[in-house]
Amino acid sequence: MDASPNTSQLPTLRLKRGEDRRLSAGHLWVFSNEVDSERTPLAAFAPGDHVRIVSDRDKFLGYGYVNPHSLICARILTRDAAHPPSRSLLVHRLQVAQSLRRALYEAPLYRCVFGESDALPGLVLDRFGDIVVGQIATAGMEAMRADIERAVEKVLSPAALIWKNDGGARDLEGLPRYQEAAFGQAPATITIEEGGVAFQVPLAGGQKTGWFFDQAANRLALRKYVGGARVLDVFSYVGAWGLGALRAGATEVTCVDSSAAALSALSENAAANGLKPDVIRGDAFDVLASLHAQQRKFDVVVIDPPAFIKRKKDMRKGEAAYKRLNRLAMQLLDRDGVLVSCSCSYHLSADALVEAIQGAARHLNRFAQIVEIGGQAPDHPIHPAIPETRYLKAVFVRVVAE
Repeated sequence: MDASPNTSQLPTLRLKRGEDRRLSAGHLWVFSNEVDSERTPLAAFAPGDHVRIVSDRDKFLGYGYVNPHSLICARILTRDAAHPPSRSLLVHRLQVAQSLRRALYEAPLYRCVFGESDALPGLVLDRFGDIVVGQIATAGMEAMRADIERAVEKVLSPAALIWKNDGGARDLEGLPRYQEAAFGQAPATITIEEGGVAFQVPLAGGQKTGWFFDQAANRLALRKYVGGARVLDVFSYVGAWGLGALRAGATEVTCVDSSAAALSALSENAAANGLKPDVIRGDAFDVLASLHAQQRKFDVVVIDPPAFIKRKKDMRKGEAAYKRLNRLAMQLLDRDGVLVSCSCSYHLSADALVEAIQGAARHLNRFAQIVEIGGQAPDHPIHPAIPETRYLKAVFVRVVAE
């Protein structure tokens, strides 16, 4: 049975004067300093409570959930006053999300829910055939976990739903980290096929949900640059960029990562596909410096690092890291080479990444030409009112000698 709350019984969260503009424009987040805490004190709510969110003039803005201990203290789930949060709403949201992915992808290998962009803030679901791997980042979604599981069963009918709720965002929400199967059996590995390469990805020890669907379009775009090329894949994880380059005709590929487990999986995937990359384990910055000292040169260098800037307070240190990384990578390019420079840090703007690339070029007396700019794949749609949902940048740069 769908245990929908009675709308008249839901408590009210009231905003201060003028703080409804961003929500009325389509954003889904309420910050704690926007709440009229005298009339509706946050301390009166428990993490995960459903609420009616209204303006200072009692204008209904939406139903959402609350976490009084978080800077983002509420997130809107629906703006339909007649239909508060419920399992039926979750089923509807999943059906709408699935209709987009089914139109875009032949095989069920994609991100089928991307949080706010699919009107399900705090929830990520990745689909690997008949296995769904999910992550919950907020107390509100954690409170709805049982209903999410039933909705996934109804709409997607997978053999298993695995929760990888071990991300750092849960710390900010006061939630414990854990991994467990909601139903079905968790496999040791999950299978991905991309561009003619089959990947076995470790589930328990894999990064995020195990795979980075967001870079899929950029990885395929790389292929036209790698025929006959020497390729360096930095932050390689299990080899999606590098093994794809070998399949597309690269003459040699060197993969660099600090994780022994990731490189072990990479080597197994390479062998299973009849591919032979070189593998180097180590800190990316140290390895790039060492390769330069060895006077190694490459025709294509891909740098796809983790987010160096997760919070605004990381900006200065993170920007310096991106600048240094691009300089180290660029100095390994031969006289006419291609650099693919990526950032998944929302707080690093596309312009700032381009500035880091151009700064590296000038430092090395090289001439840089941007030939292609990529973003996140279409299974990671962008919410027009929420700039935070547009985070991934991939800049393809031709670098030649002056």
